[in-house]
Amino acid sequence: MTTGHLKRYAWLSISAAIATILLKGVAWWLTGSVGLLSDALESFVNLAGALMALAMLSLAGTPADDRHAYGHGKAEYFSSAFEGFLILLAAFSIAYTAIERWLHPQALEAVGVGLLVSVVASVINLLAARQLLKAGREFNSITLEADAKHLMTDVWTSAGVIAGVGLVWASGWLWLDPAIALLVAVNIVWTGWQLLNRSASGLMDEAIPEEQIGNIENVLDKYRRQGLDFHALRTRQAGRQAFITLHVLVPGEWTVQRGHDVVEQIEADIRAVVPFSHLTTHLEPIEDPLSQVDASLERKEAGNSGPP
Repeated sequence: MTTGHLKRYAWLSISAAIATILLKGVAWWLTGSVGLLSDALESFVNLAGALMALAMLSLAGTPADDRHAYGHGKAEYFSSAFEGFLILLAAFSIAYTAIERWLHPQALEAVGVGLLVSVVASVINLLAARQLLKAGREFNSITLEADAKHLMTDVWTSAGVIAGVGLVWASGWLWLDPAIALLVAVNIVWTGWQLLNRSASGLMDEAIPEEQIGNIENVLDKYRRQGLDFHALRTRQAGRQAFITLHVLVPGEWTVQRGHDVVEQIEADIRAVVPFSHLTTHLEPIEDPLSQVDASLERKEAGNSGPP
């Protein structure tokens, strides 16, 4: 999967955001609903997030170099963090507008046409979100997955706003419009917080998901039954790439070639259960007590670690 292919999905998100901004803007202009206005404002956040996603996918796809030996995959976390910040900014704007409308109620107009336009915009978001989520999971892209989840939040938000405006139209209770806008603000604050938290976790070298670690342990158990052992399993996620380090303990009487062949097979088996992974293994003799010295992250000092 090339970066260029992933960038096509970012362009899909950008196109969907522009289309929904125009449609929701028309819906707000026709009805005067602050709920629909809040929905339109969130679409601006979608557009900004999609543009950032495009930029970060381009950077993340840059090959490793002398100063970035592990590549540029972490750039994807800047995209989701930026989008989370914009979501929070939009939430405060929505809340301010909703409170103003609560204090100064205004009758809604042309509700039927406005709601129809908003429904069309929501369908566009739904279709785009499904494509982005599928691609994000298939190609292990946190940027596309975050963008997809944000669009899905937008879809559910729009559904709530549409229902609320319909209730205002049917009941005449004008307070429902700003009340629903405030609920929209609370909802997207939660989404923004989740994105910021996930981005921070990635930048702090959080381990890969527990399910994948369990898959690795299942592979290692197969080799433990053959007399091998392992320790110092460490993992971290950097955008699409998973980095895995592992110490492999084999009988000291083995030749270098035999140990190398087994390690190559172990790495291949792990890649099969953890896609997009980069492995670094360290071969050690299982009988040597010094093999256990570096089992922890901070290597302990050994009294005699070998010849000077």
